[in-house]
Amino acid sequence: MFAVNALPRVTCHMSISLDGFVAGPHQSPDNPIGVGGLRLHQWHLHPGEPGYEIDAPVRDELLTPKGAYVMGRNMFGPIRGEWEGDWRGWWGDEPPYHAPVYVLTHYAHEPIEMDGGTTFHFVTTGFDAALAEAKAAAGGGIVDIA
Repeated sequence: MFAVNALPRVTCHMSISLDGFVAGPHQSPDNPIGVGGLRLHQWHLHPGEPGYEIDAPVRDELLTPKGAYVMGRNMFGPIRGEWEGDWRGWWGDEPPYHAPVYVLTHYAHEPIEMDGGTTFHFVTTGFDAALAEAKAAAGGGIVDIA
């Protein structure tokens, strides 16, 4: 019999253009994915509609709950440099994660607790540290690099 590895599985999903972009230019609070950036993500916004049926199983897998997440600061918000104001992410009071989220940043910030079980933790010590924290928080569950 083989021993089952208790380490969490790490997944990564990302829509990316052939020239390496995951968002359009001029990201702002009014354009979270940048000007024209939503076109890159259309495949998972219309499951069940004609022409998108094949995308539904992949979209459903991406949206299954994970144990923890790691994301870049740019995905958390449009703020560059030092933190300003009371930005709490793109998603409103109840983000879709419902798990700890580790945000990579060069600027320290206190954790932000949100409704539904999401807490954003801001990691200034690099990707390896954020991944280690996410794995520990996932407790054997899936860690997703978003």
